[in-house]
Amino acid sequence: MIEVEGLTKRYGEALAVDAVSFRCEPGTVTGFLGPNGAGKSTTMRMICGLTRPSAGHATVRGVPYARIANPGRHVGVLLDAAAQHPGRTGKETLGLTAHVLGVPQSRATEMLERVGLPPKAARRRVGGYSLGMRQRLGIAQALIGDPGVLILDEPANGLDPEGIYWMRTLLREFADRGGTVLLSSHLLREVEAVADRFVVIAGGRIAAQGSKEELLAAPGGGVLVRGLDAAALQGALAAAGLAARPEGEGAFVVDAPAEAVGRAAAAAGVVLLELRQVSGGGLEELFLTLTAEAARAPDPLRAPPVPEPASTEVAR
Repeated sequence: MIEVEGLTKRYGEALAVDAVSFRCEPGTVTGFLGPNGAGKSTTMRMICGLTRPSAGHATVRGVPYARIANPGRHVGVLLDAAAQHPGRTGKETLGLTAHVLGVPQSRATEMLERVGLPPKAARRRVGGYSLGMRQRLGIAQALIGDPGVLILDEPANGLDPEGIYWMRTLLREFADRGGTVLLSSHLLREVEAVADRFVVIAGGRIAAQGSKEELLAAPGGGVLVRGLDAAALQGALAAAGLAARPEGEGAFVVDAPAEAVGRAAAAAGVVLLELRQVSGGGLEELFLTLTAEAARAPDPLRAPPVPEPASTEVAR
């Protein structure tokens, strides 16, 4: 589990992150979203103990990251794939990580295979890797200690469509085994496909957070229902006192929970062909709406965020 409570970061008068709070539960993938400069990377660096917060705190598996003994065995972190040493080969990079973490060297070979870096690529120096290859190597470093938590900042950068699908499958399987994933990415459709929960940050503040179902439901909520007999269904809904509006081809949108709609239809003996939550415009529309609202309401006390200094190594 990851718990963030009131994390705040100031650089002089510039307020980069403002009282951010959220939780990432075991068995879930949490998508951490926001425009450039919103404070995502700064927040993740504070969670990992690389940036000292001005206020608030964060814990991973119940304690601050800095207090976790041999943290790479418990938390896999990828914050900057470009920070890997360019003079080492991929195999040397993972071999060193295995040595530092105290895991068998065989794990390095296993992880190279798992992330799709063949022996020929593993023998090449990292300085000659493409960005996508660096991302795969960084993910291998994050996984080599067999952690229960993953914290990944833009891990899909540079991956081709096949690589993105591979990463999505890997993260979903990791969470389904009980792992906790905090995933920052600008690839909204991919995050929507894999995440269970979303945390949206804009201007350094939380703009929205919740489950996929809560945040992506159409404004006002409601369900779409379609029956074998449209007239009978309409009558059943009216008899139950449920407001419904036609949606074409014998369907209705009802401003009520799905259970209430189903019970009303069952009580009237109406056969249902479709009953589902009404979807909104998807994560992309939610993201644009929330970030636009944040931009329209600037805080006169807020100075522009100051960029983080570049790290020199991938955090482990």
